[in-house]
Amino acid sequence: MAFGPKDNGVIADTLRATSKHMLTTPAGFAFSKLAFIPTKNDLGLVNGWVDAMKACSPPHSRYLKGDPFDIALQYRNWILKHPSALTIFDQIVEVAKGKQIVMFLDYDGTLSPIVKDPESAVMSEAMRSAVKKLAACFPTAIISGRNREKVFDFVRLPELYYAGSHGMDIMGPAQGSYGLKAKGEKAVDGKGNEVVLFQPAKDFESTMDKVFTVLEDIVKKVNGAKIEHNKFSISVHFRCVQEEDWANLAEEVQVAMQFFPSLCLTQGRKVLEVRPAIAWDKGKALEYLLNALGLEGRADVFPVYIGDDRTDEDAFKVLNKQRHGLGILVSTAVKETNAQSSLRDPSEVLEFLQRLVSWQQAQASSD
Repeated sequence: MAFGPKDNGVIADTLRATSKHMLTTPAGFAFSKLAFIPTKNDLGLVNGWVDAMKACSPPHSRYLKGDPFDIALQYRNWILKHPSALTIFDQIVEVAKGKQIVMFLDYDGTLSPIVKDPESAVMSEAMRSAVKKLAACFPTAIISGRNREKVFDFVRLPELYYAGSHGMDIMGPAQGSYGLKAKGEKAVDGKGNEVVLFQPAKDFESTMDKVFTVLEDIVKKVNGAKIEHNKFSISVHFRCVQEEDWANLAEEVQVAMQFFPSLCLTQGRKVLEVRPAIAWDKGKALEYLLNALGLEGRADVFPVYIGDDRTDEDAFKVLNKQRHGLGILVSTAVKETNAQSSLRDPSEVLEFLQRLVSWQQAQASSD
């Protein structure tokens, strides 16, 4: 069964890989360079970033402007293509029945609401409880652009897999999750727990520290701007910056990046992000985790990815390569997306996770 538009499938041809860093990497993952450093003073690119941030930020989103009748019509048409995962829940679990469900979750805007201060993006106790129960039913991973350790501090559930820096810093419990163990070299985390690690961008650690120092000086000069060091990525947050200052801040960041040709710039939801220029993203992290768990390319596996940001589109694209998984976009706005289904906000994500846990528990008790 397909969810959403006809050309939306669900899950991945798994890449095979070799890696030089930590966890045993499935054979074939190559770390090719991304050509994405803009030329100096490329105002067109800067304006493109700013326009894109405006487009996905209220009150600019198409869902929130224009004639109310047109808005309602646009949203109805969009929902036909990306139906609510709550509305089609029975169809989803019917397709997933008898398969190994694997859960992948973004953090900000998915498990916690989007807030002005990134340090205040705390998940509710109800959400934490739901995720804990979810991980008792299915292998569960959180894939975030944030620093992995920061996400762990927010979630505080050691039984999960955590992929920070858009999947460039992956950690999981050495004892495994839901009876499945990720293959790989073992390490010890800061709390003395035995874990498995995979860090495809490890060679960039010192470079990221250097660029953080440069960008920190820029950010200090812009009222409301914030910067976040995510270990293998740097986030420059625009959320509290006056809109008329967005272009100037983006241009300052762009110019500074000319001195770091091994890094690239990407744009997200009111954020510019600096990353190592390697072909690695949330989609690659999803593929890697499936492979490390021995679940890649199997028709009896049903991966589910829930996220709200443009960076989650890479994971949705992976799920579209085959037709036995589901991508769910969290959004109240009409957006172009590769996800097959949708939920409006973290409260609906919570309801979906609770229903999925209840369904699995009912299945287990009937066996």
